[in-house]
Amino acid sequence: MATNPTVTRRTFLRHCAAAGCLGSLSRAVARNRLGSHRADKPNIVFIMADDLGYGDTGCYNPDSKIPTPHIDTLAEQGLRFTDAHSPSAVCTPTRYGVLTGRYCWRTWLKRNVVGGYTDPLMDPDRATVGSLLQRHGYRTACIGKWHLGLGWTRQNGYVGEHSDKPRFFSWQDGDPEKGENVDFTKPVAGGPADLGFDYAYYTAACPTIDGPFCYIENRHTVGLPDQKMPIDKSVHPDYRPRPGLMADGFDVREVDTIFTRKATEFIEESHKNAPEKPFFLYLALSSPHAPWLPPEFTEGDSEEGPRGDLVVWADWCVGQVVTTLERLKLADSTLVIFTSDNGPRHGANGHRSAGPLRGHKSHIWEGGHRVPFIARWPGRVKAGTVSDELVCLTDLMATCAAIVDADLSDDEGPDSFNILPALLGRESSKPIRPALVLHSCFGVFAVRQGKWKLILDTKTSGGWVEPSGEKPVPGTPGQLYDLVDDPHEKNDLWDQRPDVVRRLSRLLEEYKQQGRSRS
Repeated sequence: MATNPTVTRRTFLRHCAAAGCLGSLSRAVARNRLGSHRADKPNIVFIMADDLGYGDTGCYNPDSKIPTPHIDTLAEQGLRFTDAHSPSAVCTPTRYGVLTGRYCWRTWLKRNVVGGYTDPLMDPDRATVGSLLQRHGYRTACIGKWHLGLGWTRQNGYVGEHSDKPRFFSWQDGDPEKGENVDFTKPVAGGPADLGFDYAYYTAACPTIDGPFCYIENRHTVGLPDQKMPIDKSVHPDYRPRPGLMADGFDVREVDTIFTRKATEFIEESHKNAPEKPFFLYLALSSPHAPWLPPEFTEGDSEEGPRGDLVVWADWCVGQVVTTLERLKLADSTLVIFTSDNGPRHGANGHRSAGPLRGHKSHIWEGGHRVPFIARWPGRVKAGTVSDELVCLTDLMATCAAIVDADLSDDEGPDSFNILPALLGRESSKPIRPALVLHSCFGVFAVRQGKWKLILDTKTSGGWVEPSGEKPVPGTPGQLYDLVDDPHEKNDLWDQRPDVVRRLSRLLEEYKQQGRSRS
C-alpha cells in the first residue's frame, strides 16, 4: 500500500522529539546545509505519466472517478497549470520534445511513433536536458519508458545508425516466429546513456506492447530476451503486444513498480554518495497506457475500471518518490514536476478522462494534447496556486537552463521557453510564449497564439482514436477556434476570420523555415 507523502516538517519534528532524536536531526540538517548547491541548484524530478488525461486527477476534475491523493496533494503544495500542452498528441514526439526542447516534426519522424527496433531518433550531437544539467554539476538518471529508438546490433551485421532514411522495422528484428535477428549480448547505442544520463534503467519502447520485452540498464539488457511473449486476450481485449521476444521474469503488471523502485534507489544513492551534487531524475511511467492490466495492489481501486486502476498506480508511484524525498529531507531543495505525455484514451463508467475538453489521445483537438502540469518547490513555488499561462513540455530545457543560470546556444532548445517566472509567480506584461505549435498522430499541425487556435488541412480530429480522423491534405480547409469564448472547440470560425487564418499560417511557415520558434 502507498505511504502518506504529506508529512509536514512540524509533524516530523514532533515525532523526532518524542523519539529523542532532535540532536541527530540537527546534525543532518547541518550536513545538508554544507551542500551550498541546495539554494542555487535544486534537485529536479520530472515525472511523466503515459496517456493520463486532463480529467483523470481530482485536482483537475472534482468529478473524477479515480482516487489520486498523491497527485492532488502535490497540487495543494505547489502550482497547477491549466493551459499546459504536450507538443504532440502521441508519445514518441513528445518525449523527443521534452528532452531536447525541439519540436519532433523537425526530425525525420513526421507522424506516428517509433517501435522497439527503430533506429535512434535522437541526434547524438544534440543537447538534452540531461547533458545540459550534467555540464552544470548534476547527477542525472533516465528511468522508465524510452521510446526514442535504439541502435541494436543485428546478427547479420547491421548496426542501427541515425540517418535521413531510418530503419523502422523488419521481419527479422521483431518477429520471434521468423527468428529474432538482434544480438542482445551486444550493447545498445543511441540511448539515454549516450545522451546525457549517468544512469539509465528503461525499456526500448512501450513496456506493455512493444518488443523486446526486457529492461535495459545503461547499455545492456537485463537478461536475454529468448522466449516468446505470451498473449492472452481473455485478460484484456486490448492486449495486443507487437512481435518481440521476452526476457525471463518480465511482467507487464510490474513495470511501473520496478521503475519507481529504481527511481527511489537513485535518489537514495545520490543523497548518500554525492550529497554535495544536485540530481536530475527523468521518470517516464508506463501507466495508464493500454493494455489496462493493473497490479494486484491497485486492482479495483477506481470506479472507472482497469484503466482507472492504472491511474491509481501512477499516483502511487508519485507518492513513493515524494515520500522518499521527504524521508531524506530533500523536499525543500527539490523541484518536482508531474505531467503526462499526451491526452488519454476514452474513460469508462461515466468518467471523463479528458475532462470537458474535446478529443482524446492522437487528436489535434485540446483533449489530445492539453495535459496536467503540476510543480512543487517548497519556498519557491507558492503552494495552492493556479496559473493559466500557456506552457509546453518542450519548455523544460530552457527552464532548467534558467535554474542553473546557463545560456542556451541557438541550436539548443530551439522551441523551448523559460517558464521559471510563471513557476515563481512573477507577474509579466506579456505571455512567456508568443505562440505554440501542436501536432497530431497523423501529422496535422495546429498553431496556438493567445485565444486563437488554428488547425490546418483537415476538418477532422487528425487521429486514430474515435472519432477517427484523416491525414492532412495540404491546401484544404482547416479549423479555427476562439478558445476564450469556445474552450470546447464547437464553433469553427475558419470561414468567418480569414485574417486570423492567414496570420497564423504565415507564423507556422516562419517557424518551419527558421528552424526555431524561440527568438
